[in-house]
Amino acid sequence: MSNEFLSRKSRLSGYSGALITGLGTATPRHQANHQASAEFATRISAVPANDARKVKALYRRTGINQRGSVLLDGPAESQIYNDFYTPAESVDDRGPSTQTRNDRYRIEAPLLAEQAARAALESSGLECDAITHLITVSCTGFNAPGIDIALIDQLQLPPTTQRIHVGFMGCHAAINGLRAARGILAAQRQAKVLLCCVEICSLHYQYGMLSDHLVSNAIFADGSAALILEDSSARKSSSDPPGTGNPQSLCPVGFIENTGSSLVPDSRDAMTWSIGDHGYQMTLSASVPALIEQHLKEYLAGFLAQHDEEIESIGGWAVHPGGTRILSAVENALSLSGEQLNGSRSILSEHGNMSSATMIFILETFVKLNQPKPWLMLGFGPGLEIEVSLIR
Repeated sequence: MSNEFLSRKSRLSGYSGALITGLGTATPRHQANHQASAEFATRISAVPANDARKVKALYRRTGINQRGSVLLDGPAESQIYNDFYTPAESVDDRGPSTQTRNDRYRIEAPLLAEQAARAALESSGLECDAITHLITVSCTGFNAPGIDIALIDQLQLPPTTQRIHVGFMGCHAAINGLRAARGILAAQRQAKVLLCCVEICSLHYQYGMLSDHLVSNAIFADGSAALILEDSSARKSSSDPPGTGNPQSLCPVGFIENTGSSLVPDSRDAMTWSIGDHGYQMTLSASVPALIEQHLKEYLAGFLAQHDEEIESIGGWAVHPGGTRILSAVENALSLSGEQLNGSRSILSEHGNMSSATMIFILETFVKLNQPKPWLMLGFGPGLEIEVSLIR
């Protein structure tokens, strides 16, 4: 038995901190495949016939086979049916107003979030009344009382549940939520934290032929994912390795050893997310993959070294699939094999980019496959910001 293995085992046996003890995910009832989505894109924005072929080629290149939307009236294998988006009446038509879209978010987001949260609670073995803290994460809608209050009511959480909302931080925001959960558990070791990400990205479909809008339309989808976090010492099985314990669940998933952040220099316009009159609008510069390749490795190698790890020792890469080019940039920057990002590509293919919920879907895949640890969650967002979380 190597000294390196003994060292890691010793660290884990004495670890006290944030332990993921429950995990749940939820997607909309109906899915649309990429052919139906491409056909919808050409029809809804009145794309000229000579541009339709380009749009359909873009959808083929996304690596997405299907994705869900709460707006779908039924499964879409060849054509999408919905009553929310109607074909553009003129070249200036930009679809529903932001208020109309946000009103629908107020209805749909709590329903999808509740499904994921209930699944996480069930897998943890905790009763709803055991939750002391609720962290909600979303960047696709705002209202007050919001999804946090809705979850307290729907799940019948204690009225004393303390709340934190992580808003408008984008695709890496699950990690920001984990950081808040670690802080809560460090201060209150008996706390039971429910973290729930929910994104209704399909509410922000953009009409017209702007390239940034076409790309965002082609990759984003709806989904929700939730985690239960406790202090490891609060579990009788805390001396067991992660992956053992409650025999009725897939969990514990693992320890959140630490999280990290790094702002990429000279990148403030590389990725943006703003509120327009007709939904939220995203821009994604073609420079993003190059920025990742230039800056990721130096930061990540330093972060891992602080925890006695290196790029080669990571057993599971939960890289947010912002798109196929983003995943290729991570592979190039870190000299990873294509197989090491199979989890990310699989979730992208099956569900699309569900913004903040997506990385938790990848963790769920790792649990089911018993993926060797440590795992690294890695995401990118407006800033350009790199966010990471090391899981043992």
